[in-house]
Amino acid sequence: MTIVGKTEETFTIGFGNEESKVRLELMNETNQTLRCVEILTVFLKDEETPGGGPSRVHISFESLDSIGSKEKAEVPHKTWMDGKPADHSNDQLERLKVMTGEDRPYTLDISWKDAQGKTRFQRIPVGH
Repeated sequence: MTIVGKTEETFTIGFGNEESKVRLELMNETNQTLRCVEILTVFLKDEETPGGGPSRVHISFESLDSIGSKEKAEVPHKTWMDGKPADHSNDQLERLKVMTGEDRPYTLDISWKDAQGKTRFQRIPVGH
């Protein structure tokens, strides 16, 4: 008989604010250094078109070469609007913050290589 338990998450996330700029923080909850950490681009729902529409806004994230055991790293990002980089005043990362009691319509899809070189994946629901 095998007992199956919930596995611990490799990453947890948080959002920090610095000088009115929101930033995504990624925490490695494991006891090993992880390499080639990437978060897939998140396409945001169109808020201006009634009933939604094609995504006009997306957030892309820079990859991290590595993140050490129990280490927290800020993941640089860029907001794109209509195919062009948005200026600081139009940054949309705030929309990925989790709000208590709200649906989480977006997902951070994260991939990395573990200490054995195997590629791993994790999905974290986010947004409001």
